[in-house]
Amino acid sequence: MQEKSVCVFCGAREGARAAYGAAADAMGAGLAEAGWRLVYGAGDVGLMGRTARAAQAAGGATFGVIPEHLVRWEVGKTDLNRYIVTETMHERKKVMFMNCDAIVVLPGGAGSLDEFFELLTWRQLNLHAKPIFLLDIDGYWQPLIHLIDHVIAEGFAEGSVRDFYTVVPDVPAALAALRAALP
Repeated sequence: MQEKSVCVFCGAREGARAAYGAAADAMGAGLAEAGWRLVYGAGDVGLMGRTARAAQAAGGATFGVIPEHLVRWEVGKTDLNRYIVTETMHERKKVMFMNCDAIVVLPGGAGSLDEFFELLTWRQLNLHAKPIFLLDIDGYWQPLIHLIDHVIAEGFAEGSVRDFYTVVPDVPAALAALRAALP
């Protein structure tokens, strides 16, 4: 039986709060302890690196995907169980998506937002039904949640778009939601 895989999108930086790094550490370790493979952007910096190192330290399987132009910038982590270098960012997202069963979005910047919105759009268009979880550490994603509510209120999306992702407040809640979604 093939293991379940969870794609984690998150920052290539540490962020302003220690809680973000602690969440990345706990998520990596939690995925490994649950027996799920981490699929992520293959960087060894920021929250990305922390998530992967924690998964590895807990004995978890890791699958990293990085575009050629970011190998130096994000310090491609080549000691993963599987390490793929793509030509483009779009190809990176596609490979990550195709190799996961669920998605968790930790705090991050423009790249994490791009990844979230692409998968949210694909879900809205019925191109997939994979669960998407926003890990709202210390309320990080509240402005995004309010923006989505605004988009809905202004008539640019149906209210059902809220059903395509689940907001979880912390890593234990994210792991519980993943256990329910990945029987």
